Amino acid sequence: MPEISRFFGIIIAMYYNDHAPPHFHAKYSGDEAIIVIDTGEILAGHLPPRAIALVQEWRQMHISDLSTDWTLARERKVLKRIEPLE
Repeated sequence: MPEISRFFGIIIAMYYNDHAPPHFHAKYSGDEAIIVIDTGEILAGHLPPRAIALVQEWRQMHISDLSTDWTLARERKVLKRIEPLE
């Protein structure tokens, strides 16, 4: 699972063979959530409330970058790193 960003102990990644809708995986302290790029909906999993808030803030800032990486993943190309939340 290629890591595309990391901040405040949160790891953001995408799988190359993942299913629609376009989404990413966020991992934090043993928990994981699958989050839809466009809407921020949590498809599966769980993260603590503070971690979810940080991930959602970051997602809103990088929707275009995430969509680009989703397309690259579908084409089996190298994913681009996305700036972390600071």
